[in-house]
Amino acid sequence: MSQNIAAVSDASFQSEVLDASKTQPVMVDFWAEWCGPCRSLSPTVDAIATERAGKLKVVKMNVDENMNTPGKFNIRGIPALLIFKGGQVVDQVVGAVPKGQIDKVLERHIS
Repeated sequence: MSQNIAAVSDASFQSEVLDASKTQPVMVDFWAEWCGPCRSLSPTVDAIATERAGKLKVVKMNVDENMNTPGKFNIRGIPALLIFKGGQVVDQVVGAVPKGQIDKVLERHIS
């Protein structure tokens, strides 16, 4: 994980994601250790966190270690990227998709 990405838990989700998204967009990467597509998406998520540092907060949540939050947001498949703004989910990307596709989604939410 790059130094621009923090791990969040069920306990820290409110402050690290929901509250933080009131000042800047937050992208949450829902993943698991055993998930091959999650591992292949990881360098892309790292690159986005580095490129957009200061404009976008990027965090990761391990769905095996945190059961409550993924359930609340109806995470059915991973990897899943959820973008939060103002304490709400404003967009999502599911699956190991190309970086350009994620960038297009992010452009809609980053000024």
